[in-house]
Amino acid sequence: MRLPVRVVVFCIGLITSACASADELPQRWVSAGGALSEWVCALGGESKLVGVDTTSQHPTSLKSLPSIGYQRQLSAEGILSLRPQILVGTEEMGPPPVLAQIRNAGVQVELFSAQPDLPTLQGNLQHLGKLLGAESRATQMITTYQQQLEAQKIRVTKAQLKQKSPGVLLLLGHAGGKPLIAGKDTAADWMLQQAGGHNLATHSGYKPFSNESLVSLDPDVLVFADRALAGDAARAALFKENPILSSTRAARDGRVIELDPTLLVGGLGPRLPQSLKRLSDGFFPAAVDQ
Repeated sequence: MRLPVRVVVFCIGLITSACASADELPQRWVSAGGALSEWVCALGGESKLVGVDTTSQHPTSLKSLPSIGYQRQLSAEGILSLRPQILVGTEEMGPPPVLAQIRNAGVQVELFSAQPDLPTLQGNLQHLGKLLGAESRATQMITTYQQQLEAQKIRVTKAQLKQKSPGVLLLLGHAGGKPLIAGKDTAADWMLQQAGGHNLATHSGYKPFSNESLVSLDPDVLVFADRALAGDAARAALFKENPILSSTRAARDGRVIELDPTLLVGGLGPRLPQSLKRLSDGFFPAAVDQ
């Protein structure tokens, strides 16, 4: 059966329109913010990336891309040299005059929220999916993420029936130097809560600690993230540069847990559910998988 000419023309128009829309999506991307870059890759956009900032280290293949420097100290010249069509980052990205320069050069600049909560993540992924032409994939990922967190919540609830939630401090440092304590309204605080810990810090953001305050808090567990070192070297540097930590209950009981610092940059990232399970194992050692 032959279709009427009007129907054929209409169908061709739809196909042409869809192709045009796909072509209009930005194809050369620069991303700043570890978690955001991970989501770009998870949504199938890694091949579009032509540059990333220094906090974007996962997946490891991103390390082979040109670096635009630290997300808070960007250079317009370095970014524009990559001829991007779009720059994505969180409100942590800057400084503002540099972003204005990049916009004035005709580059689309999209800012996402780094607020650590699920509604924010859902909005971020929906917008990112639209920019990448991967809206259905973004919706699926949000659903999966929520399911993973629900399973984590059930696991923690069961553990808390057998063990008391530990008092925890999360320290963010650099080569063992005097670290900052993660307070409220941070991705670190969100992680501690989701893992079943009680964050002993009551301030907002990240702040340095005094020896007196650390001794008085005396955490059951210490979680540390070092932006320069990893493994045994990071742990050794932390206690060498901050000997007061050795007198804490956490150190005496051997309950010191290392955390990848890139998990704390750019909002909630795709690796967080897996990392929460590891933290929970350290928070509730007697209740793990029982």
